[in-house]
Amino acid sequence: MEILSSKSTIDFMGKRKIAMVFSAILLVAAIGGLFVNGLNFGIDFTGGYLIEAGYESDVDIGPIRKALEENNFKDAQVQHFGTSKDILVRIAPREDINKAGLSDTVLSILESNTEQKVEMRRVEFVGPQVGEELREQGGLAMLVALGGILLYVSFRFQFKSAIGAILALVHDVIIVIGVFAITQMDFDLSVLAALLAVIGYSLNDTVVVLDRIRETFRNVRKRTPIEILNLSINQTLSRTLITSLTTLIVLFSLFIFGGEVIHGFAFALIIGVLIGTYSSIYVASTTLMAMNIHKQDFLVVAKEEVVDDRP
Repeated sequence: MEILSSKSTIDFMGKRKIAMVFSAILLVAAIGGLFVNGLNFGIDFTGGYLIEAGYESDVDIGPIRKALEENNFKDAQVQHFGTSKDILVRIAPREDINKAGLSDTVLSILESNTEQKVEMRRVEFVGPQVGEELREQGGLAMLVALGGILLYVSFRFQFKSAIGAILALVHDVIIVIGVFAITQMDFDLSVLAALLAVIGYSLNDTVVVLDRIRETFRNVRKRTPIEILNLSINQTLSRTLITSLTTLIVLFSLFIFGGEVIHGFAFALIIGVLIGTYSSIYVASTTLMAMNIHKQDFLVVAKEEVVDDRP
């Protein structure tokens, strides 16, 4: 029995070469950004002091940075945090700094540089050893997640599908990390959590497409692999678009109204959902084409029945 019901008839596989070039450009840009810029690790990974302060009106960070340099904080990083009235000061861990009095010292420097009232809102400290452990454990968590997904998809479908799913996930992770390297946005624990969420979202999307491809290969006769892949993707297209759009509405709301604390988290998920939707359609399916997928790969081997000769 053939399953031919599909409102859309887009030739996705006909554009797979263009998609491969597009993916190659994105991957080269992402990897290049990682080698040239590297990641701007947040205090969660590097260790150090994080101080958030608020002013009564807009403030220029140039004089603030100069004042900190003149007071033995030459390595301090100063940036606006959410609005031009709020600033964030990062100071690398140093043995000559008194942890207890650091916030008071920085506050006095900030107050001496302006006539406005300065409010100390947050002071955090992470030791360098803790930051290194978090970085290592975070990378290990991602590798374990990818390995578990490879085993799951191999068991749930078959090995060629597992390769397609893993390549799609690696493709998504590299591009999201590359965007953070190029933009130099803070890469902290919340962004790492967003990356793991992107892996889960992208896998869910890819599994839906792979499941439809498997069922279509089993039920549709006299069709080429390209035609079956196109039919399968078109059948899942409405579900994919609805899921992605509703998710993006929530993420853009978080990005715009959620505040600076979850800015990086929401941004990583937005990029991940966009690129994950794309990879589910093109990277996973194109990988199946490159591995010469055919009907026999999805057929269930019938088990021989044991016949009892006893009367």
